[in-house]
Amino acid sequence: MRRYSHRLDPEQKAIVAALRATGCSVLSLARLGGGCPDLLVGLNGTTFLIEVKAGRTPWKPVQRKFFETWRGHVATVATVDEALAVIRPERSKP
Repeated sequence: MRRYSHRLDPEQKAIVAALRATGCSVLSLARLGGGCPDLLVGLNGTTFLIEVKAGRTPWKPVQRKFFETWRGHVATVATVDEALAVIRPERSKP
């Protein structure tokens, strides 16, 4: 298996802080590899997988494969607002 050095997207720290401020449990999965998303987030008994792709961070082939084959919910976000909309979809509605 090919190993990639993992660099955190610039927004990830702010996203993690915002999620925790809303009462979420947040676990970084960044070093797990295998295309696994960056964050495991829990709120009110629901678990979310979130990939942070801010700016022009390229997708790795192993990440694309994970997203194509994962049978659960997984989201990609670039901003704090997008991350909050994942955990609270009603916030994203007008």
